[in-house]
This record gives sequence, C-alpha cells and structure tokens, in this order.
Amino acid sequence: MRLPLLLLLSALVLPQVGNAAASRPNVLFIAIDDQNDWIGALGGHPLAKTPHLDRLAARGTVMLNAHCQSPLCNPSRTSLMLSLRPTTTGIYGLSPWFRTLPEWRDRVSLPNHFKAHGYRTLATGKIYHGGAGGPGAGGAGKAKKKAADSATPAPSAAPEFDVIGPAGGVGVRPEKKLIGPTPMGNNPLMDWGVFPHKDEDKGDYQVASWTIDQIKRAPKDQPFFLAAGFFLPHVPIYVTQKWADLYPDDDSILPAIKRDDRADTPFFSWFLHWSLPEPRLKWVEENKQWRNLVRSYLAATSFVDAQIGRLMQALDEAGLADNTIIVVWGDHGWHLGEKAITGKNTLWDDGTRVPLIFAGPGVARGGRSSQPAELLDIYPTLVELCGLTPRTDLEGLSLVPQLKNAATPRARPAITSHNQGNHGIRSERWRYIRYADGTEELYDHAADPHEWANLALRPEHAQVLAEHRRWLPPIDRPPAPNSANRVFTYDPATDGVIWEGKPAKRTDPIPQ
Repeated sequence: MRLPLLLLLSALVLPQVGNAAASRPNVLFIAIDDQNDWIGALGGHPLAKTPHLDRLAARGTVMLNAHCQSPLCNPSRTSLMLSLRPTTTGIYGLSPWFRTLPEWRDRVSLPNHFKAHGYRTLATGKIYHGGAGGPGAGGAGKAKKKAADSATPAPSAAPEFDVIGPAGGVGVRPEKKLIGPTPMGNNPLMDWGVFPHKDEDKGDYQVASWTIDQIKRAPKDQPFFLAAGFFLPHVPIYVTQKWADLYPDDDSILPAIKRDDRADTPFFSWFLHWSLPEPRLKWVEENKQWRNLVRSYLAATSFVDAQIGRLMQALDEAGLADNTIIVVWGDHGWHLGEKAITGKNTLWDDGTRVPLIFAGPGVARGGRSSQPAELLDIYPTLVELCGLTPRTDLEGLSLVPQLKNAATPRARPAITSHNQGNHGIRSERWRYIRYADGTEELYDHAADPHEWANLALRPEHAQVLAEHRRWLPPIDRPPAPNSANRVFTYDPATDGVIWEGKPAKRTDPIPQ
C-alpha cells in the first residue's frame, strides 16, 4: 500500500511545484575569475572600459563595497555556493573539494536548492573551482571515482547542475611563454600579452556562445538557473591586439602605488603570499613586464565585458530580459603592483573587493550601494528574489533591502579570511585586519582609499579597533582534512608558520 500512496502524493505535489516554478524569474549567474574592481561602474581604474557591465549596473544595482570570503578561488567559490564561511568549513586552499568532506557531502548548494524548486539548472566554464560541476569536467561522477581511488569519502552522486556545458578556460595558447621564465617555479600560468589568434578560439568566447544557445532554446514552461563562468582575466592573460589597443601603451595605465607601502604593515602579512608563482612588483619592473601585465589585464577585462554583452543581447532577443535576474560576481580581487606584489591571497581591499551587480525583477534601477556586502549573501538574495523557500542554515544575509533601496544600512561588515586566524573586516568606512600572530592593521577609506597609512598603533583609534574586533569570526576552524595549495598554519610556540608543509620563520628572507 505504501508505494501507490507515494505515487499518488507525487502526482498531486509535482504539478503544484511545476506550476509555481513556471511563474518564477529565470536566473543568469555570471562569474568572472580573478576580476578585481577595475570595472567602470566600480571606479577601480580610471581607464577601464566595460560598457556592457556599466549598462547592466545602470539597469540594476551595483554593490560598491562587496568583498569575497576568501582571496582564493576554491574557498571563495565554495563559500558562495554554500553560503558558509571558510572558517566554518575549514576550506582555505585549492583543495579539498567540499563534497569529499563527510560534513558537507550532502550540503544543499545554491543550484541544488533551485533545482528542488523546479528550476532547470545549467552551467558552463568555471563556477566551482575545477569546473562548472566541481573538480574536473566530469563533475560529481569523476570526483566520486577519484575519492574512491584515494580512500577519501566519496562526494554525493547528485550532480551540481542538470546540464554541464564546455569547460572554457584558456583556449588557444602561444607555442611558448610570451614573457619568459618567472620566479618561484616558472609556473606555466604566469604569462600574459598579445599574440596572433582569434577571439572565437578563446574558452570564454565558447562559454558565451554555449550560454547564448541555452537562452535561445530555453523551455517556455520551466525557469532556468543558468551559470556562466568566465576564465579571464585570470592568468595566463592572452588577448588579441584589438583589445590591447583600447588602452595606451604607456605608464599612464599603471596603478598608483607607494614605494614603501609595506613599511608599516606587519611582517606576518608576507606569510599570506609567502612563496607563490605570481611575481613580485620588483620582478615585473626589472623585466619590463609591469605595463604589459596591466595592459593585458585591462584588455582581458574588456574582452570578458564584451562576452557578457553578448549574453545580455541574447536575453533581449529571446524576450527574456524582463523576467531574468542577472547577477555578476568576481571570486576575489587581484593586485597589479599594489603592496609590492601581483596576484591574490591578501586581506587588503585590492585582494578582497569584487564586482557584484544585480539587475532584473525586484531590483531597483540605478542603485549604487556603499554598504558592505559579501559573496555568501548571493545565495539568500537569489532565494528571496525568486520566491523560493528560505533556508535557515545559511551564513549570508539577503541583499534585497539594498537592492530595493541602495541607502538601506546593513548591520554587519564584510568578513574575509585567508587560512585560520587571518581575517579582514570591512565596514563602510574602515578596513581592519588581524593576523594569526595578533598583529593588526587599520585603514580609513574616507581619507586613505589606497590603504597606505596603517592606523592600528595610534591610540586615538582604539574605539574603532574594538568595534571591528568584535566581528572576528567566532568559528575559526583549522584547515579541513586533505587541505593543500596555499594553505599555512601558525605555530605560536615557534612564532613561525608551516607554509605548504614547510617551516617559514620571520628571520627567513622573503622569497622573490
């Protein structure tokens, strides 16, 4: 008797779910890898040319003070898709994949929740670290086999998305590196510049083309959650000449820096990016690559902007623009010489500030909010905008109040963590940083938007420090099992760190 009863219940419930879903808005979920605030609407670089993103921001609301939860791909994307902080999951490095951890094996991710409410979920390019559906192009299936081979708990067999498209990525490459050998391992990803090729041969162009095809073929009776993850401006940054020509080939494109910027920052800040393939400012200057890197980064940003413009045009042509919520986000910031480095893995604004733009039903036009926002807020925000059942197990807060009225205040700051004990707290005016050894930084963005003057040791700011210290994460887990790649731990007994399995001390020379 039980089986017929279950079938009867399913027959009664599923049509109701389907009818409710059909009336809900679509979601176009756009990720940009390693994209900092060099977007026209964000004002991060005065010469940045991003007309399509600027138009999208005018159609909706841009969060001008949005920050990642971790300045690294895997922990940032995991945090966003689960709406959990890295300090809660213990995922700080490029591994593990969260589905291999028993505690998070069956966690309901953002696309899982949409699928449960009748959405057709699709993804292409880089959404999770390692691909749209998780590690590797095969998503959960390949991850499950890999986990079994390594005696690691297997991830859930349920795929992250119903349909997974092209992997995207770099696409066509030159025959050899354009910039020659780079320090700290000569990583093949450390390359940038112009070489003869076609835009159509780039992974990001193919990601956009596949996404456009899905928009054109979208069923009329079922809403979609369609995720498109763009690779650029991640390294290697290869661009065609027409995109480079948008920017002058002179030093006017270089970001403003302070030559002794690290003089008032704690030595511990170096441990966050101790020995990484991204070269220091010293190397790119000595090898006459700084301008080339900056110009390539700006050119790649404009190229990706054009791909997003193609998606917006496809929505318009399909008649879906008025019933589609668009969200554009970057997974973390990126330094291009500021604080004497290039790359990510810092708790300064250059390492944490990201584009975050919403447009569509329920979002005010022309909104510009300076309130602190976090990437893990995207999950509850989309749930509310689409009328899905709210979840009570998310650490993010819905941004809908700010998307309706950009001036609506938020009660809490944005919090970024990079390995256990290292946290950045960003309020509307201030940035506070506390490292695992207890050293601190404080910056007043009203007077010092470049974060050049560390105020943490000035007694007149004791109250500001105390206010921001109270937002340090109460849960601060050590790295999860099988953590690797850019993972380090602090040992108070030796006052040193174990960096990727090797000891590093304050007395050691800073790797260059």
